[in-house]
Amino acid sequence: MRLATTALGTAAEESVAAGVGTALEHVFEAVSATRSETAALLARVAAEGRRPATVDLAALRPGLHTRLARMELVSGVGFVAAPGLLGDVSAWLEWWQSDAQGDVRPLLLDLDPDHSAYADYTHWDWFALPRDTGERAVAGPYVDYLCSDEYSLTLSAPVELEGRFAGVAAADVYLRHFEAAVLPLLRRLPRPAHLVNARGRVAASADPAHLAGSLTKGPDFAAVLERRRPATAGGTLLVPCGGVPLVLVTHPPLT
Repeated sequence: MRLATTALGTAAEESVAAGVGTALEHVFEAVSATRSETAALLARVAAEGRRPATVDLAALRPGLHTRLARMELVSGVGFVAAPGLLGDVSAWLEWWQSDAQGDVRPLLLDLDPDHSAYADYTHWDWFALPRDTGERAVAGPYVDYLCSDEYSLTLSAPVELEGRFAGVAAADVYLRHFEAAVLPLLRRLPRPAHLVNARGRVAASADPAHLAGSLTKGPDFAAVLERRRPATAGGTLLVPCGGVPLVLVTHPPLT
């Protein structure tokens, strides 16, 4: 579906998009801090003339624990290594999450490629999108069988070592918590509204025709995010949510 760029959306829709962006920027703060700490750690290890190992990544834990304790929407946070980065294992998640009681615990996975279904995580959107685009991403919602068995969103950003992709820094948000934060905003609008990521996956919705987790087809949502300006497609208004990779979609009233 062809996009037509428009100078402005309505004040109400731009206000809602900005509110959604603000909510998720707080989560991306956790991702950004993890990204910076991981990149600095990997650079120090490289300066020593050796490959990093899982024991080196333990230095990230104080920061990860602090982010889990202080950031309300964040349910899990960490660094996911690109295969082959570490010298002692083929794949690794330095990942920590909070449980229902607020206690922080590590994610312990069997990543043996001979018998683990989780050994290759490179096809998941939260890993593939930052790797392929060099940009931060919002993946999901999806049932997170890897970490929590919860319906979740994962926000992620690429980590580089000497200009090469080294993995992703990421944070999980339970969908129920994200919806609690953004549905009151969407319901302010006079037209049905939902939020989609770059691939058209519905992240949250106040529109019964577009349920969370479903795919919205037609408009080029990635192009809207790249241009960072509102656009229209067949009467549908598309408003990027600030610098966050989500698009607010509102539909014309039925006639």
